[in-house]
Amino acid sequence: MLFLSCRRLLQSLLALAGILFAQALLAQQAQIELTEAIVAASHLFVSGLDAQQRERASFDFNDEERLNWHFIPRAREGVTLKELTPEQLRTARELLQTLFSAKGFQKTENVRDLENVLAVLEPNGPFVRDPDLYYLTVFGTPSMVDAWAIRYEGHHLAFNWTFVQGAGIASTPQFFGSNPAQVRDGEKQGTRVLATEEDLGRQLLKSLNETQRSEAVLSGDAPRDIFTAAQKQVTSLADEGISYGQLNSQQQEMLLAIILEVASAQTEVVASERLRTIMADGIDAVKFTWIGGFERGDAHYYRIQGGSFLIEYDNTQNDANHVHLVWRDFNGDFGADLIRLHYDAVAAEHGLGHQH
Repeated sequence: MLFLSCRRLLQSLLALAGILFAQALLAQQAQIELTEAIVAASHLFVSGLDAQQRERASFDFNDEERLNWHFIPRAREGVTLKELTPEQLRTARELLQTLFSAKGFQKTENVRDLENVLAVLEPNGPFVRDPDLYYLTVFGTPSMVDAWAIRYEGHHLAFNWTFVQGAGIASTPQFFGSNPAQVRDGEKQGTRVLATEEDLGRQLLKSLNETQRSEAVLSGDAPRDIFTAAQKQVTSLADEGISYGQLNSQQQEMLLAIILEVASAQTEVVASERLRTIMADGIDAVKFTWIGGFERGDAHYYRIQGGSFLIEYDNTQNDANHVHLVWRDFNGDFGADLIRLHYDAVAAEHGLGHQH
């Protein structure tokens, strides 16, 4: 009987291994197909630029500019949406719609539209508020055999995708901002571009019992901004908060809903890969941390941190009506893990060992 039980267990494990292997192959194929679509859309966009535009939009993959990201209103390298002809703008939008999910793309459009609101709120402000001052920049040559990257950036939008020989898609740093967090006057009154991220966080907070809150909530005022700012490389923040494993099943669903909402700005292929990585790293150790007030309108901050990733959400500036939201990957920002795997494979092929 023991032998039969062991054999059945072995058969079950082999069947599970087969399912997981098949899922991994399907995920890999989906990433390849998505990368091919992005490469094609990138070529179409770049080929439609004139010579001067192409020169401004194109950098070498290893250029330091590739890591020079930020979310503040400032001049950037690349070609702006503002200077594109209608046909060039069409191919730019097609490219962006290939990079984002439908929901994610619409969210970027809503963030850009807030520049019109700010132009009214700050008629004599220090910054130019223009929904078309958003830049596309390509690093390297879009290809399935080379390393290359693309950036889409402007005030409160900063997105970076890196590709290495078609082996995967790195999609961080990923940043959204919303100012105002809620439009309080005018024709767009009531608009809340990042409402879901705020409301889900507060819903989870308020579901915690007293013991759980003592773990999750840190004392003191909410920070002025996200802790990681626009650092080129980040490491994990303090190991504080309440872990996924300490939540009940309903609360666990709430935490996963926040993670999924932030991840799903990306395509389904990329978002699914992020979630698979989180599960593989150990979801029970992922922690939720809150600082600040508990009610709408209170300055507040939360983060979700796991072994490989960090989500930071902050709403404190402008009388707690200004949101910053970022997803960072400790090992994979700007494709660092893909590049490392590529060099490891090359070194192994030539018997060189690690050559970083």
